Amino acid sequence: MTTILFELGCEELPPKSLKTLQNALTDHVKTALTEQNIAFDDIKAFCAPRRLALSITGVGEYQPDRTETKKGPSVKTAFDDDGNLTRAGAGFLQGLNASGLNLTKDDLTRVSDKKGEYIAYTLTIKGEKVAELIPTLIQKALDDLPIAKRMRSGSDKNEFVRPVKWVVLMSDDKIIPAHIQGHKTGNQSRGHRHHAPEFFTIDHADNYEKLLAERFVIADFDKRQADIVAQTHQLADEIGAVAIMPDELLDEVTALVDYPVAMKAGFDEKFLAVPQEALISTMQADQKYFCLTDKNGKLMPNFIFVSNIDSLDKAQVISGNEKVVRPRLADAEFFFLQDQKRPLSDFAETLKNRVFQDKLGTIWDKSERIAKLSTFISETMATHGWTVASDDVLQAGLLSKADLATTLVGEFPELQGVAGTYYAHKSGEKACVADAICEQYLPKFSGDKLPQTPIGIALALSDRLDTLVGIFGINEAPTGSKDPFSLRRASIGVLRILIENKLPLNLASLVNDAIKNYGDKIADADKTFCAVMDFINSRYRAMYTEHGISVDTILAVQAINPQIPLDFDERIRAVQAFRSLPDTKVLAENNKRVANILAKAGDVGDAVDDDLLIEPAEQQLYTAVQSAKTAVKPLQDKADYVGVLTALTALAEPLTAFFDNVMVNADDENLKNNRLALLNNVRTLFLSVADIGVLQG
Repeated sequence: MTTILFELGCEELPPKSLKTLQNALTDHVKTALTEQNIAFDDIKAFCAPRRLALSITGVGEYQPDRTETKKGPSVKTAFDDDGNLTRAGAGFLQGLNASGLNLTKDDLTRVSDKKGEYIAYTLTIKGEKVAELIPTLIQKALDDLPIAKRMRSGSDKNEFVRPVKWVVLMSDDKIIPAHIQGHKTGNQSRGHRHHAPEFFTIDHADNYEKLLAERFVIADFDKRQADIVAQTHQLADEIGAVAIMPDELLDEVTALVDYPVAMKAGFDEKFLAVPQEALISTMQADQKYFCLTDKNGKLMPNFIFVSNIDSLDKAQVISGNEKVVRPRLADAEFFFLQDQKRPLSDFAETLKNRVFQDKLGTIWDKSERIAKLSTFISETMATHGWTVASDDVLQAGLLSKADLATTLVGEFPELQGVAGTYYAHKSGEKACVADAICEQYLPKFSGDKLPQTPIGIALALSDRLDTLVGIFGINEAPTGSKDPFSLRRASIGVLRILIENKLPLNLASLVNDAIKNYGDKIADADKTFCAVMDFINSRYRAMYTEHGISVDTILAVQAINPQIPLDFDERIRAVQAFRSLPDTKVLAENNKRVANILAKAGDVGDAVDDDLLIEPAEQQLYTAVQSAKTAVKPLQDKADYVGVLTALTALAEPLTAFFDNVMVNADDENLKNNRLALLNNVRTLFLSVADIGVLQG
């Protein structure tokens, strides 16, 4: 067994794509090896700023031999009555011999299938040499990498994400001769661009990682990243700080360096007067620094950067980074101070000249609609314990988008909402109003935290619903992957806020009020209402399947179309719990049968005449239904759906007995209608929670 080593040496690869390219290359090669029936023990990927590499261990010299059966004409067609080959049989034999075989009719075998018996021959195909297959396999994997825009270098016609400088392809200590990306393969690689720039010889494929480590390149992405994390935490611990290390930033920094050397630097404490979100944003996005906070999350005047050079004069490197970051922070400070020369309400006024959407008016118009819908929400929730002043809700709505006109948000768009909260506090607005401005954008992504204050919740719901209603109202709903207004994310945000904050609000009522606030800007209110409701309801599937809820459970609840998301969630939990009960399968199958019978019957009443119950099985089912109604009534009143479904399992046995012993479609019309009414009672009981007939086994 051998080790095959492949390395593609390039100019610096795009850091944000490096990990993706490594993983895609690994997956493509692994799939190709499997398809080619090339056995291997393991495949390990490496990537650094100037290289993509794979080490494939436990590879055999040849593909295993395989057999292939060639099927000819039927036996009846291939032989005559005397057992000699007919023209058809002889043609099949001649075709086989044309490929270099020297066969007679005695070498032929017979195979059978459903259609009959045929003559055949089983070929043994010798496996090809793996070293001869690997170059083509790797080139194909490179061609299939997810590269948005490929480039050429000079007169080279080969395209890649960056100019290719060298290619290594080896089997143990031997070069596999080939041309990949227009370069002749060899055993020469390069180390760190500054510390070890010369070419060196890889003596054996197994020594690749070790030889690079000796030349200041940690080729393993995960090891390099772990080293960065360890160094960063050690430096942070020295001053009792916590390092902010978002996954995306950590991946990007790891992709930027061959040999990470973390260093701690600082900046003037006066900049801490600027919103820390602005400072963190510029240091992360522009400088790729890891910011430091104290144990309470307050930004400290320090940061950690990762150098790709082990400098002999680290103080000089630190000083250089401190000089570079100062003007960035000074810009943020300037914008912050400039904005404070005016109250936040002044910025809100300027929104009257800023367009939200051509057909839907200005951002100021949107702010007014948010204020109205938020007020409606807070008034509705007043019966559920909210005690929020309407004036505060109205003010928060009118100021909700004001910071979009500030210079700070103009420079740092990701600070929308955050900047508004800072400026609202400094403008003397009430804390509940100021804090809500930031909360309106929560959740920002899947799994993000939710708004917690009443006004923040109202704004977050109103903002999303207003956008949904407006965009659907002008017939510009998302199509395919295009969703410029992020309506899918907005819909899931609405559902999460209502469900996870335990808010019993009726979604239909909210959508209707949002439509009303648009006035004549929405031409067809009914069409818009249906489209928005359908769109939001379709998000349940994506939301719940992500948490392991089966699709048929979701469909069972959607079948009865609950319009209160919190209620929908409680029904989902009930059906999920119901599925673990022993009678679930029988009840689901019988409910499906009930639904089919009633669907074919058309209009069916629900009044059962007990005098017409002549069969013992239908009498028992009627008694069980009456008992179930009594048992579930108090449970239904308090929306204890788990309790309802658990109580209804008592119908499993009598319902099965009914179908086993009673003919529903009796000749006597009165008996038939009475039995249909009895089944209608059964279905109504279950539909008070969900349509469990939808459930699969």
